[in-house]
Parts: sequence; C-alpha cells; structure tokens
Amino acid sequence: MKLEGRVAGLWAAEVGRVWVETAPRLAGRTLVLDLRNVIYADSGGTALLSEIYSQTKAKLVADTVWAQSLADQIMRSDAQQANEEL
Repeated sequence: MKLEGRVAGLWAAEVGRVWVETAPRLAGRTLVLDLRNVIYADSGGTALLSEIYSQTKAKLVADTVWAQSLADQIMRSDAQQANEEL
C-alpha cells in the first residue's frame, strides 16, 4: 500500500476506506506500507496507520528521517498497546 502526501483529515479517511476494501484480499500475504512519500500525518492518520500495523504487522518502508520517525511511532504505539493488554 503506497501512501503519498498527507495522511490527515479526509485523506486519512480515504486511506481507511481503501484499507477496509483491501484487508480481506490480503489472504495471509504480508502487507507493505510504503511511507516514503508521506510528508505529514495528523493524530487520526497516525492512529489509523497504527491500527493497520497492529492488525497486520505490515512491513513499513521509510527512507527519510521524517518517514522513519512515523514508522517508529507506529511500531511504538503497537508495542505500547501490547504491553497494556498484559
């Protein structure tokens, strides 16, 4: 799933809509979330990406400092949620 631009507001909602359509078609395959061209994610967008990651343990692809920071935040959110469930 290649994301570009801003994952915020209505665009985050669109990513959520596409995810709902895409998820059933994964059929056990690994999801790749390509964050290389994402330039911004608001709290709702970050929460959505964290939820997708939590559900799939997707491979996160990032090649900029900002995108890597977003990927790290997504993974930390998942780890924190797992710790809270213990």
